[in-house]
Amino acid sequence: MPGTLYVVATPIGNLEDITARALRVLREVALIAAEDTRHSRKLLNHFDIRTPLISCHEHNEQQRQEELIGRLLAGASIALISDAGTPAIADPGYRLVRACHAAGVPVAPVPGPSAILAALSAAGEPTDRFIFEGFLPARAAARDKVLQGLRNEPRTVVLYETPHRLLAALAAIAGVWGEDRPLVVARELTKLHEELFRGTAAAALAHFGASRVRGELVLILPPVPQETPVAGMEAALRQLMCEEGMTRSAAVRQVAKAYGMARSEVYRTSLDIERPTETREDGPAADGQGQ
Repeated sequence: MPGTLYVVATPIGNLEDITARALRVLREVALIAAEDTRHSRKLLNHFDIRTPLISCHEHNEQQRQEELIGRLLAGASIALISDAGTPAIADPGYRLVRACHAAGVPVAPVPGPSAILAALSAAGEPTDRFIFEGFLPARAAARDKVLQGLRNEPRTVVLYETPHRLLAALAAIAGVWGEDRPLVVARELTKLHEELFRGTAAAALAHFGASRVRGELVLILPPVPQETPVAGMEAALRQLMCEEGMTRSAAVRQVAKAYGMARSEVYRTSLDIERPTETREDGPAADGQGQ
């Protein structure tokens, strides 16, 4: 029987956040595949874990697969860990996991700390629907293109950012959405200098521009308020009647068809739009369009 690849989440800062199951698995497996063995050795030493380490990072993951899959197929269980948080989430690991599935090797998640979920849970923004976009591109043109594509996103947007690129990212957000765009910046989560900033893009620029930014960062952009059908329908009526000079009855017909609404409902809304040169005689009762 093959061994199991355990995908083990480790603390993103506070070492007390590691789970009892994670500690047991790290002690019991034959090998730990770590993103940075020097970094992970500090964690293992703290908990007196003597399991051998092997590197598995962005630059050698493809080459490590054959060796690790061979050991798993021979019956050895292996734990996969990243520098911090949950492996394979904006970190190396998914290629090895995919290769295990292809080879028939069991894969078991050992859940725990995640910077994404930690930031969302404390941000105070909608979490029923959200998307994770990873790191914004470093180049300005590519970054602006990504942000433009998110302008009308109806879900909460979660981003990672590096300290030396934070101000450029905030300036780009202000440029695309406006300086009043609300956002949350979570910095150094679970660590000594943990910070959760809530405010506008302009306020964030002023706050983080006042001193050198340090630590890991998560940016959260609340959903863009979506135009309701009624508000959109009223705006369309106003455009047709007031700016394009269309008669009330014609505007009602066109908007009702476009929005899939009853003409009577659209007509009632049209009555709130002032057109001093037009009477109400062209409403549903006059043209037989009450349905």
